[in-house]
Amino acid sequence: SSGINAEYGGIIIVTKTLTSSINELALLLFFWFIGVIIFGSVMYYIEYSFDNNSDFSSILQSSWWAVVTMSTVGYGDMVPKSGWGKLVACVCMMFSMIIIALPVTVIVSKFTRVYAKYKDKI
Repeated sequence: SSGINAEYGGIIIVTKTLTSSINELALLLFFWFIGVIIFGSVMYYIEYSFDNNSDFSSILQSSWWAVVTMSTVGYGDMVPKSGWGKLVACVCMMFSMIIIALPVTVIVSKFTRVYAKYKDKI
């Protein structure tokens, strides 16, 4: 048993942390999904009214921009051109940092507890 714990200890710790953090992860995904819908829709209406040839040609396209922006990937394939669009982009980025940071701190504290319990067992 101690051989298995030594060999797969990291996987065990991460698995226990994720299973004990399922509520926080679900809340993170819920707020992220709501943010994608809201920011994608708002960006579409702002940018499409500013320029009919905009990259933000549909709410679905704009939601793709919101996914990329909120996940901090930032491909640069779609960028707002209007001042209001840039303001919405800034708010979207700030919102995503907040919704990612809050549950992550709880998950990290759970990881610390699980790791401490694991170390006590060994």
